[in-house]
Amino acid sequence: QVQLVESGGGLVQPGGSLRLSCVTSGMIPNIYAMAWYRQAPGKQRELVARISNIGTTNYASSVKGRFTISRDNAKNTVYLQMNSLKPEDTAVYYCNAVHIIQPTYNYWGQGTQVTVSS
Repeated sequence: QVQLVESGGGLVQPGGSLRLSCVTSGMIPNIYAMAWYRQAPGKQRELVARISNIGTTNYASSVKGRFTISRDNAKNTVYLQMNSLKPEDTAVYYCNAVHIIQPTYNYWGQGTQVTVSS
């Protein structure tokens, strides 16, 4: 059974930093693309950053230059380093895993709350 467990969220002041972690189990990491999504109240879930199974990354324009996604397959963990946080980054952040050959194998974590406020 595949599980994704996020951690690292919390309350931070504008301009601050947080690092989110997503620990996976029940899957072989190097055959999954991983991503972070977020959903703010009253808004649709949106892609924040994605990292392929070979480490290629892409970012939403709103976070480019501030956020960095990375993965450590040996530790079954994906990270999202978030710097220069803004109030508009406030959302629940979700980890996502998609099989690179069978995209119907698509898994989500339970989410972690990030609140940026003074």
